[in-house]
Amino acid sequence: MTFGTEHRISDICLLVEDIQRTVDFYVDRLGFRLRRRAEGFADFHGEGVTLAAWEIGHISRHTGVSDVRAPRAAHKACVAVRLDAPAEIDRVHAALSAKGVPFQGPPADYVWNARCAYFTDPDGTLWELYAWLDGGPGDYHDEQP
Repeated sequence: MTFGTEHRISDICLLVEDIQRTVDFYVDRLGFRLRRRAEGFADFHGEGVTLAAWEIGHISRHTGVSDVRAPRAAHKACVAVRLDAPAEIDRVHAALSAKGVPFQGPPADYVWNARCAYFTDPDGTLWELYAWLDGGPGDYHDEQP
């Protein structure tokens, strides 16, 4: 298995201090379309990749990853790779763990309707492996009934 050539990076997730401030900036100033909004989280429709924003305290409470805030002007991101099915998360987790990739913990199902696993690279960059559970990511936030 060659992880880097078998799976494309699907999402870039910015770890932020204030989700509403971030939503306002990306929608009002940059013109992104808000796709989904949940407690501590939002993602935006973009061409070729999903841009997401996640409050650092929220991801920490739910996944156990560090909530240490980087100083201003430091890079703050989470690279996400979408897999085709929840069972793939477990398979890839096992394969990468066997290669010494340092995972935060075992794969788990989360309240945002995805099965995920988290690891860091040697510089501390957070990576997420995820697959949607039944029902997928849900509808666009701004869709009218």
